Amino acid sequence: MRFRDRAQAGRKLAERLRARSEAGALPDPVVLALPRGGVAVAREVARALGAPLDVVVVRKIGAPFQEEYGLGAIAGDDPPLFDKAALHDLGLTEDDLAPVVERERAELHRRIQRYRHGRPAPDLRGRTAIVVDDGLATGSTARAALRHVRSRGPARTVLAAPVGAPEAVEALSGEADEVVCLHRPSSFTAVGVWYDDFEQLTDDEVVRALAYH
Repeated sequence: MRFRDRAQAGRKLAERLRARSEAGALPDPVVLALPRGGVAVAREVARALGAPLDVVVVRKIGAPFQEEYGLGAIAGDDPPLFDKAALHDLGLTEDDLAPVVERERAELHRRIQRYRHGRPAPDLRGRTAIVVDDGLATGSTARAALRHVRSRGPARTVLAAPVGAPEAVEALSGEADEVVCLHRPSSFTAVGVWYDDFEQLTDDEVVRALAYH
């Protein structure tokens, strides 16, 4: 299964979630996108469910020598969530990554301000929080997002993505009440491989999506 772009993937994902909603499994939903890429997917889900759309901003903690090599993630003002095994394999400590965490925390706060313009985060208490991303690779950012969302008191948490690595989906099943993933290819490699158009979204596009979902 391949997707033309994030919008088409979002519509496919929305079909599955709408069926779950009609079965009574998603009462009083709030859709929370992981920006930037997850916003284009989540917009379609929010439209289909008639639900409000917001963001849960998470930043990956990359290795000092290679930023794309994820060693953990942060969400909100929560403590960093590290991949202990990866740290051990690289001979690094949490203290070694303190400058990276500080930098990513500053970028996280910048994005929250940019996307919300001072608007408060939605009250999730007693609601179904549906966390949406464009794909699940290692699952580190989704795990941080789910733990942050769960701390805000929703009645139910659902993680939804069009595509994901099977091992990531399995690992995340204990972090949410339900994980909805349309495609779990055994030869996953990377999220972008499963999209014809995987162009990065800009901050302006995220803001527009949140305003006109």
